[in-house]
Amino acid sequence: MSDPDRREPAGFGPDPLPTPAAPAPFTAPASPVNNDPTSKPGWERATLEKLAFAAIKEQRAARRWKTFVRLAWLAFFVALVWLGLSRAPSTTVNTTPHTAVVEIEGAIAGDSDVSAEHIVAAMRSAFEDAGSKGVVLLINSPGGSPVQAGIIHDEIKRLRAKHNKPVYVVVEESCASAAYYIAAAADEIFVDKASLVGSIGVLMDGFGFTGTMEKLGVERRLMTSGENKGFLDPFSPVSEAQRAHAQQMLDQIHAQFIDVVKKGRGDRLKADTPGLFSGLFWTGQQAVELGLADKLGSVEFVARDVLKAEEIIDYTRRENVAERLAKRFGAAAGAATVRALQSTPAVR
Repeated sequence: MSDPDRREPAGFGPDPLPTPAAPAPFTAPASPVNNDPTSKPGWERATLEKLAFAAIKEQRAARRWKTFVRLAWLAFFVALVWLGLSRAPSTTVNTTPHTAVVEIEGAIAGDSDVSAEHIVAAMRSAFEDAGSKGVVLLINSPGGSPVQAGIIHDEIKRLRAKHNKPVYVVVEESCASAAYYIAAAADEIFVDKASLVGSIGVLMDGFGFTGTMEKLGVERRLMTSGENKGFLDPFSPVSEAQRAHAQQMLDQIHAQFIDVVKKGRGDRLKADTPGLFSGLFWTGQQAVELGLADKLGSVEFVARDVLKAEEIIDYTRRENVAERLAKRFGAAAGAATVRALQSTPAVR
């Protein structure tokens, strides 16, 4: 029998039915994001502002660049002027007894550091300095222009007589041809036993391509207003008359060279030595034996033992950076002028 009052223990018995969940509220799908700038109001103005600001920024950058370039050119020309002025010789007079040195280094030519203009200016400064006891020309040159050498030679003699100061030459590696032309004006010539000295001669060199042109079938079209205007043109044959004329000029310059050496060296020179004026050169030791040089010695030896003034001051004038740059600018301008005038006949 069942007990109506009997109850099931709590926690036991069948589970109650689950309560159904409430349906989710309806949500409309999100509309897609519109990234098109033209769909926004006022987009035209925004675009124009961006373009205007970009143009202004570009103009500012261009102005800054122009300003920089102008300042750079201004700085360049200021440096050019400063370097040019710095080349001017010092007006300070060195009254301390010293030996003045002027270097003659490299080929002697009118468009180089070893030109008559530079060497003569340096010698004048050396002679005019009250403290200089004498001038030493330190020579290391294979020769060069006889005209430039002649100008320097004559100026040495003039300055020595005017200031009553001795002039000595010290040879390093070589003192040949036009360099020896200069050295002949000195009171004494000092050499190293292995120096190369001499080469008393004159040359005129060039090339001839007439045979090569004939083989290649190339015709030289040179038009002149004188029968000898194309003299020594490498693409034209040389006549015997032209060859004789050139040889006559060389012989005359050679005779001038020999006369300068004989007057400068005097009785010290063994002029009867075979080949002495043939263009040969000798070692420093042989040069002393032949009378082309006097003694073996260096600049320090001359300063210490000959002039008795051990302090050595260099008066050499050298082309500075400003002058080189100026020459390059001048050469560029000259080349442009030549190109502009190439179509017009010229007298050369």
